[in-house]
Amino acid sequence: MVRVAPSAQTTLEALTQAARHDLSCACGPSQPRKQGENGLWIYPAALPSGQRAPMLKVLQASGCERSCSYCVQRCGGQGPALALRPEQLASAFLDLHRQGRVFGLFLSSAIRGTAVATMDRMLGTAELLRSRHAFRGYIHLKIIPGSRSDQIDRAMRLATRVSVNMEAPSARHLARIAPGKDFETQILAPMRQVAQAVGEGRFARAGQTTQLVVGAAEETDREVAGAAAWAYRELKMARVYYSALQPVPGTPLADRPPVPFVREHRLYQVDFLLRKYGFALDEIEFDPRGALSLDVDPKSAWARRHPERFPVEINTAPLAELVRVPGIGPHSAESIVKMRRTQRLREVAALRAAGASWRVASPFVLLDGRPAERQLRWW
Repeated sequence: MVRVAPSAQTTLEALTQAARHDLSCACGPSQPRKQGENGLWIYPAALPSGQRAPMLKVLQASGCERSCSYCVQRCGGQGPALALRPEQLASAFLDLHRQGRVFGLFLSSAIRGTAVATMDRMLGTAELLRSRHAFRGYIHLKIIPGSRSDQIDRAMRLATRVSVNMEAPSARHLARIAPGKDFETQILAPMRQVAQAVGEGRFARAGQTTQLVVGAAEETDREVAGAAAWAYRELKMARVYYSALQPVPGTPLADRPPVPFVREHRLYQVDFLLRKYGFALDEIEFDPRGALSLDVDPKSAWARRHPERFPVEINTAPLAELVRVPGIGPHSAESIVKMRRTQRLREVAALRAAGASWRVASPFVLLDGRPAERQLRWW
């Protein structure tokens, strides 16, 4: 039986703090994870639309009965095992929503009792919000490994988005850090069920996401990126998130050095190249150990290996070629295409006006036949 603390507010604060270790809201090296006001961990999460909105990230219960080596909640964690009943958590969230402090709910949980019982409590919270309180906003539900198939279907009926944390790129890697989880039946099978629903149009909201812990299982960047590419291709994944291991005292990995956030950032850059820029995995440069460079971003590394592709003439290059230029992304490439319909682009200022990182892009482009890099000397 899950013990419920007498003070719901105190418990809510503790459960949002515990949820910060579930890091699929990772913000990258320039935006460290920070505690929100009044002790709550409210994240500026990215929505499927690309907008950012404050998200209450919270556990239904803390003090897990599993023994994942990277997780502070393992085997009871380091503090008291706390929980909020579905009606308590639904009420607390609605209060924050009415105050305009949060836009949506990101709900996960430590496993207490059984995976099925834990998932039922989370579904109970979402059911109350949707049915009793008519909340039509954003709800992200984590699917607990070991949940039943009917619970996964119910989660898709209630949630805007669902996720199952892959955590590691293969069964071999997962066994090193989460021996209580079965990669095929508890991780991939739920993902495949959601992917089938997405493919059949039965879950046409924001789809599913997953997370990979970076640096916990001695995996390489190539293996992480390969797992992500496979998930996008085979599981209709909406997003893959990456979480650089930050060892927590009291866990088996406590003595490991923290994984640099720049490694996490490089994997996100690769992710964008795969999803948005038309790159294939075999175009990404890894060193002989399967690692990405921490000094050079993967797009610039590719460009340096292919001097025959550059410089690109800004006024004539097709969109697919523009997005491969370092410093030019999909939005700035589209802006360049739009601008050149009415004018010839002859100045570096045009790259800046389009939103490109013009100092990065300039060595790789021509502006009306002239090297943009030379113009920088006079800028």
